[in-house]
Amino acid sequence: MPADEDGTLTHPQTFDEELLLWLGDEPPAVRAADAERIRDIAAEFAKGFDALAGVERAVTVFGSARTPPEHSDYALTREVGAALGRAGYAVITGGGPGLMEAANRGARDVGALSIGCNIELPREQALNPYLDIELRFRHFFARKVMFVRYASAFVICPGGYGTLDELFEALTLIQTSTIRHFPVILIGAQEWEGLIEWLRARALSDGRIDAADLDGLHLVRDPSEVCAIVDAACERQRDYGLRQQRRSRPG
Repeated sequence: MPADEDGTLTHPQTFDEELLLWLGDEPPAVRAADAERIRDIAAEFAKGFDALAGVERAVTVFGSARTPPEHSDYALTREVGAALGRAGYAVITGGGPGLMEAANRGARDVGALSIGCNIELPREQALNPYLDIELRFRHFFARKVMFVRYASAFVICPGGYGTLDELFEALTLIQTSTIRHFPVILIGAQEWEGLIEWLRARALSDGRIDAADLDGLHLVRDPSEVCAIVDAACERQRDYGLRQQRRSRPG
């Protein structure tokens, strides 16, 4: 990425980058202006909620933006998107190229709803051409809410930092009971076996996580296995939701 001699990046500053920039000795007026950002943030949430309000059953699929169409992971992820679509699920991705495109393309192949939640980045991430609903976000946290809010499960395909971030954020939400009966499905056994082994050998054995914290992780080799896991989770989510509704009713 282009940079000045002192290491300063020369790309246009994104909204999130500006928001998280070190304030240093800026005057109080600059800090006070942060309160004005609330309107922009609220508007972004409202736009996402409005666009996705009609989505009833969906699964969010993550994966590398850098994987080319000729790669075997692309074909595998496209098959995952198609399998979910045939089972009646909309497919949500980050809306970009690579494995996000593959999942959206698979959904489009079978006539399922295909959704992309794109993000403003220093290097522009173009929307892929296989989307029925296109959303662009300036804030990562607003985008992440959409990924979880309208999904019954996460499918994690091979990816980089962004994919790993979503993986561990989901596991944290599950561990803290912020979301319940929410499976995290890892596609491609060889891709993830080392990570699972490390979690068991280090984090689990040292007591930093519990054995139950790994129960929501499902390692699958075949796309056909994905839908059975999601279907079972949806049923548990429905039952839990009905119980919570009954408890909240007066009398």
